[in-house]
Amino acid sequence: MYALSITGGRGERLKPYTDTVAKAMTPINGRPILEYQVRWMRSQGITDIVFLTGYMAETVLEHFGDGSTFGIRAHYSHEEQPLGRGGAIRQGLNMVPSDEETVLVANGDTITDLDLSLLTAVHRKRNAMATLMLTPHPSQFGLVHLDENDLVDEFAEKQPLPLWINAGVYLFDTNIQELLPESGDHEVSTFPLLAKEKRMAALPTDAMWLTVDSAKDLREASEILAGWKI
Repeated sequence: MYALSITGGRGERLKPYTDTVAKAMTPINGRPILEYQVRWMRSQGITDIVFLTGYMAETVLEHFGDGSTFGIRAHYSHEEQPLGRGGAIRQGLNMVPSDEETVLVANGDTITDLDLSLLTAVHRKRNAMATLMLTPHPSQFGLVHLDENDLVDEFAEKQPLPLWINAGVYLFDTNIQELLPESGDHEVSTFPLLAKEKRMAALPTDAMWLTVDSAKDLREASEILAGWKI
């Protein structure tokens, strides 16, 4: 099975780390963010990964090479001019063989331990064009719980809210290609169209999920991933 990993982001909020590497190559505990994702993909039966590269593409290529060190076959779809995530996916699909019916797509700064078979089951059951992984919305602030006398009972840091957000992990039918923009973001063009046509499904899950956008995220991810075995 093939996967596409979107790795062309600049990561402005992760400077100065991203002055010399692509955002997805920012290290956590000595490994790039992207390596954690690759290890997960391999554990879920992915054999081929197409890295959608842009900014600092050479840092992705130098680390992963042909992919053999990581147990996968690596391919590279490079955007000479910024295409946006939707345009990058559309271009990258040209590297997926025509006999592949579905493809896993993930933002390169996303780490998860999702059981991919659960996403696949929903995709097939709903006969969807695209199926999204959803994750609980984390509270930006610590929460304060009160007892019946309005006395502070407990402090809780970053508790999940009763809301679901897009985790940046998708299963696409490969014939979605013509519905993707040649340039731009699929989440503001293709996704609303598919939702309107009832051709998009979703899997709400409490699987481990991290996305890294700031130095604070890096510190938190370092603690969470310290004992990760994938």
